[in-house]
Amino acid sequence: MDVKHLDDVPAFTTKDGSEIRELLAYRNSGIRNQSLAEARVLVGGSTMEHYHAKTEEIYYITHGTGRMRIEGETCDVRPGDAIAIPPGKKHKLWNTGNEVLRLLCCCAPCYEHSDTFITEN
Repeated sequence: MDVKHLDDVPAFTTKDGSEIRELLAYRNSGIRNQSLAEARVLVGGSTMEHYHAKTEEIYYITHGTGRMRIEGETCDVRPGDAIAIPPGKKHKLWNTGNEVLRLLCCCAPCYEHSDTFITEN
């Protein structure tokens, strides 16, 4: 049985600049076709705009407030919001609040640096 607690999972920085803790993926469990991570964006911070050629993502906001942009369409996000990000769609997330923006990020297939393509300097 694979059970991972958020406090026991080391953080790392993704290619887009967000800090994530990968809870479940092929790297640390029996999961093979997807990954689940918690991502954090600091107050006043943002991810770099990017896309994934193969991976589709679901962001689920758990703490804080932000602004999400996917292919030029922008909306405000808050806890309880789930955001669908299809493969190949450029996206960016800003923290617009006064606390760390935290979200669960589900990726299928699993998140890989090699499938992340930065589209801004």
